Amino acid sequence: MGHRLQAFHEAGPDRHSRGQPMACRRFLWLLVVLLALVELVAIARSNVALTSLHLAVMLTFAFVHGAMRYGGKGIAAFAVICLVVSNALENIGVATGFPFGAYHYTDVLGPKLGYVPLLIGPAYLGVGYLAWVLGTVLVADIKRGSDTLTTLATPAIGAFVMVLWDLTLDPAVSTFGQWWVWEGGGGFFGVPLSNYLGWYLTVFAFMLIFALYMRARAPEPSAPQPKSYYMQATAMYAVVALQFVVNYAVKGSEPLVDAAGVQWRSGDILEASAITALFTMLFVAVLAAVTIIRSPAAVH
Repeated sequence: MGHRLQAFHEAGPDRHSRGQPMACRRFLWLLVVLLALVELVAIARSNVALTSLHLAVMLTFAFVHGAMRYGGKGIAAFAVICLVVSNALENIGVATGFPFGAYHYTDVLGPKLGYVPLLIGPAYLGVGYLAWVLGTVLVADIKRGSDTLTTLATPAIGAFVMVLWDLTLDPAVSTFGQWWVWEGGGGFFGVPLSNYLGWYLTVFAFMLIFALYMRARAPEPSAPQPKSYYMQATAMYAVVALQFVVNYAVKGSEPLVDAAGVQWRSGDILEASAITALFTMLFVAVLAAVTIIRSPAAVH
């Protein structure tokens, strides 16, 4: 593991307890539980209000968790970079078809900024932050003066972790849920390959910009974070994954047709989402958890 989790190697319980209040760590665990409860309710009764609450929990987690590690300015920089890049590329995508392919948003998600619903940016930010944290666990954190390989590899892996979420989500909310419409359909339950390539480009772009920002301007680290800190983000990502499994388990199936006129069954789409959640997203969460556990510092 070497430099991958250097902060764990340096961490000590006394030093950390002085740096981070126990109340913040407990609050973050409560947010993990709250997200799970919101997801269960949303499965039974999905609407924009519950989607907004779901995103509010994730954003609160991101800002509190991120501030503990990067400070207020650091997590604010991540948020601004993520929101600006994602909204710009999403609007370009709807207008031109690049980089995602030909698609448009319906009115299901409410008001829009340009062509894109206001809720899309917070979704990028909430899950994007978790993907970034898991990227730093699996590669290394970006610090002032980090080498080029780390500066490139951490956002590259983080972007893969993020795209796994969209791989799981997109068919269920586009072909089935009609949150947005793929105008020419696509091979993955109505979603084209170009969507995932575009997603990777978008996420890698904002994560790389943040990595370059941290490489140049990262504050001097205070107390290293303990294992439990990284486990919180890992657990949050796992909860996001497991909602797709529960969703498949409780919902039935009905025939539907995508924008290209191809027939699908909603039950097959939900089953595919459950499969990809279990064997891609949950795999990454387990891999990150094992990486954290095997580091030599104690959990506290």
